[in-house]
Amino acid sequence: MTASDAELIFYHGPMGAGKSTFALQTHFNQGQQGRSGLLLTTMDRSAEPVVTSRIGLRAQALALGAEDDVYAIVTDRHHYDPLDYLVCDEAQFLTPEQVEQLARVVDDCGVDAFAFGLLTDFRSALFPGSACLVEIADEVHRMQAIVLCWCGRPAFLNARIVDGQIARTGAVVAVGDTGDGPVMYRALCRRHYVEGRAKP
Repeated sequence: MTASDAELIFYHGPMGAGKSTFALQTHFNQGQQGRSGLLLTTMDRSAEPVVTSRIGLRAQALALGAEDDVYAIVTDRHHYDPLDYLVCDEAQFLTPEQVEQLARVVDDCGVDAFAFGLLTDFRSALFPGSACLVEIADEVHRMQAIVLCWCGRPAFLNARIVDGQIARTGAVVAVGDTGDGPVMYRALCRRHYVEGRAKP
């Protein structure tokens, strides 16, 4: 594959849409075709250097921090172990600079990059990393898995729930999951997100 053939592809969806499952499946399928790849993550729900899925799948990954230079890390690895692809889960937490570094890997090295993440945060505002991916990715796809609000309508907004109440303010990044906990998230339809109703 030449550099001009490689692509940066972004898949997004609300919590529960199967993004991490699809990321792991993509990594597996690419490897089954004899392609050499690297699995990346930023702030996985497990707080470990792995990609985990709610259905129980998991795989070791390289965990990126906000200060890491994705281009330097990947090109260093590519130098002694040529890569064909990258899979990056939780891509919403990449900084815009890291997204641009990811694009440079695609353009300079001919390495395909598949990014998976949320589009918007709990305030329904675009994550900076996701906004940059939408702006510069070769392809952007909304996940096809249908996530339902408690009312049965399609859900595409991620509500943060603290002490049983939908939070409208707070730090943009507060890692939690869809299960019970001090900080948890629910995917809601627009109507019930606006109304602040996380359950009937």
